[in-house]
Amino acid sequence: MTLLLLIEQCLNGLQMGVALFLMAAGLTLIFGVMGVINLAHGSLFMVGAFAAAGVAAATGSYTLALIAALAASAVAGVLMEVLVIRRLYARDHLDQVLATFALILIFSEGTRFLFGSFPLYIDTPALLSGPITLPGGIDYPRYRLFIIAMGLAIAGGLFWFIASTRIGIQIRAGEVDREMIAALGVDISKLYTAVFALGAALAGLAGALIGAIQSVEVGMGEPVLILAFVVIVIGGIGSIKGAFIGALLVGLTDTLGRVLLPQVFGLVMDASSATTVGASLASMAIYILMAGILVFRPSGLFGRAT
Repeated sequence: MTLLLLIEQCLNGLQMGVALFLMAAGLTLIFGVMGVINLAHGSLFMVGAFAAAGVAAATGSYTLALIAALAASAVAGVLMEVLVIRRLYARDHLDQVLATFALILIFSEGTRFLFGSFPLYIDTPALLSGPITLPGGIDYPRYRLFIIAMGLAIAGGLFWFIASTRIGIQIRAGEVDREMIAALGVDISKLYTAVFALGAALAGLAGALIGAIQSVEVGMGEPVLILAFVVIVIGGIGSIKGAFIGALLVGLTDTLGRVLLPQVFGLVMDASSATTVGASLASMAIYILMAGILVFRPSGLFGRAT
């Protein structure tokens, strides 16, 4: 592998990592504050992608498409929390898993009814189309750099929001002792709804950003959700910093593993077979990484021991 190819794959891993962070950040907030296992979080990713694709096709504006993704996923998240999740807080995790799995089916069939079974596509704006030449002579897609920049900016804003704002302090307190902040006068219902809306909006934004790279189709959120769960297990449940570090580790492991692992094992094959085998080996490497971290840090890299 040449140095330029290695740098390009590292950038791809960074792009994948920041997109995974947008998914995992909301998921870890929801589980850390509410204690709810939300399997339907991937459906919010899908809602954002379809909302962006629909608005982009109708208006031709990518900016409006991103706004629509944020709004649609946030509204869907609020409705989900008010109508379903709110009734599950006192129930055990099995009930939460069954209920949110049912929501996956509802969202999937509802989306298929509204948009059909054929995939949709989001055109990138002209400003973000084509490659840009980076130092060292690397031609890299502008849109992927845009995803990296936006993801890092949102990560910084989210860190500030959680650390410095009043509602952020309430969220952190809620992760530690929900009963105590309720006793201190915090409206726990509104706090839960706000956290769910924030997590849903982040997932929807991730769906809109990724929807311009791959096709937008029913069920697209489930593979991303699985990786998001891996991210929060690696980083530690309830930790935004852990979600960020875990997402970068998973993104780099996946992208570099696809290229490096076939070479490490001396697998010589045609390009199509190398792509398939590399993807399989990279997936294995992600779970091996997770298992290795849990051996030494059972609560994750930044999780609190219980």
